[in-house]
Amino acid sequence: MSRPRPRTSRRLALVAPAALGAFALTALTALPASATSSPAQIATSKTNGVAYLKSLQAADGSYAGSGLSNEWAFSTFAAAGTAVVDVYPGGDTTKNARTVYRNLLSTAGWPQASPVVTDYERGTLNAYAAGIDPARVSASRNLVANIYSYWQTAEAGYFGPSGNFNGTVFAALSLGGAKTQAGGARVPQALTDSMVARIRANQHVDGGWTYQKGEGNPTVLNSAGDVDMTGAAMAALCVSGVPNTDTDVVQAKNFLKSTLVSGSGAFNSLYGVNTSSNGWGVAGLNACGFNPQTGDFLTGSGKTPIDFLIANQYNPAGGFKYKPSDTVPSAYSSIDALRAVAGGGFTTAPPVPVTPGAPQWVAQSTFTAGTATQLALTVDDGAGSLKVCSVAFTPTGTTTTLGDVLNAATTAATPSGCVTSVTPSSGTGTVTAVNGKANSGSNSWKVSVDGSAFAGAARNKVVGVGDTIALRWGA
Repeated sequence: MSRPRPRTSRRLALVAPAALGAFALTALTALPASATSSPAQIATSKTNGVAYLKSLQAADGSYAGSGLSNEWAFSTFAAAGTAVVDVYPGGDTTKNARTVYRNLLSTAGWPQASPVVTDYERGTLNAYAAGIDPARVSASRNLVANIYSYWQTAEAGYFGPSGNFNGTVFAALSLGGAKTQAGGARVPQALTDSMVARIRANQHVDGGWTYQKGEGNPTVLNSAGDVDMTGAAMAALCVSGVPNTDTDVVQAKNFLKSTLVSGSGAFNSLYGVNTSSNGWGVAGLNACGFNPQTGDFLTGSGKTPIDFLIANQYNPAGGFKYKPSDTVPSAYSSIDALRAVAGGGFTTAPPVPVTPGAPQWVAQSTFTAGTATQLALTVDDGAGSLKVCSVAFTPTGTTTTLGDVLNAATTAATPSGCVTSVTPSSGTGTVTAVNGKANSGSNSWKVSVDGSAFAGAARNKVVGVGDTIALRWGA
């Protein structure tokens, strides 16, 4: 998921790294004819798959780069129980994958000259899995604020152009999946609800989704769903708190069931039978708490989607084919497949590292005076009008105040209009009005930071680097 476009175009660009050589071409291990893949088989698949993904690391410690970036390996490492900080080339811990990736994310030139919202969503999901707080990558980089800047004011709930629906799906996956370091929800419920509503509105009649916008378009909504985006969209619902008994989630599960190939356990996707589609479908099931090896996902021939994935893995080399007819492994497909086999969704909290002295999390601790940065802000007027934006400003100290952030938002918010006025406009007292809406009796402006309980909003409230700020009018 590097940019909003059909996943088939990305797959056609995949090539196996030549450096893997004969190691990657080790013959596939024959599997016993059991009804499901055993715990021992899954453990072996994970061990060999992790070894393969480690072999993709460059000599400088990097995974990310142009094109089909292998940084998605970080979400897979985390699902498989390997801390990204524990992945380093030639025994050189200074080149560990987490440090190298954090340095990359912190550069002004990342991700590209003309970034799209999915660049920042990809960064958020993988930074989180690597143990990098995505809102506190560096003094200048706040990936959550970057995502907020793509909010569609005229189509509330969408991120990025609504025609590329996957931008909204991955907004929900990243904003809902990348929890705080303490494991709590980072963004306010009003924002989550708006994304969930859009995801529901784009579900096709058959229970699936595609990367295209379907809302308001009967032709699209009556067209066939896609295994890949169905897995992602159902996962987005579930990480947003929607239960797996919800009608739309159950319909998504049934859609995936309807695509099962009895003889192999594969999902028959719009792109044909392949491990990447299978991986995304299983990731959706995993995220929603459905077992991909029992019940609806055990075929009459005794096969499951996990069976299909492991059957297309080279062992002991560890890489996975993209299609069963392929003769070499695909790095990208291996990442998708192993994440699913390991039980992961689209991101996972970072495991505790084994490298001595390496913390589970790294994060910028304070603002750097004079270094431009952004903060994520939502303004909920209590009447159904939610505003979402990234606020750009240059701090003068190691912390700032809510009043200074709101003042900055009047002139330096993306999208604009998030805050048009704030009363009082100076001083340290209680915020009495925002955007012309004043406190009234028990209904007043309240503030939450990083999902904390809402409390009375005061201009002198201290705001720290990476804080996700939510303002709400109400009792």
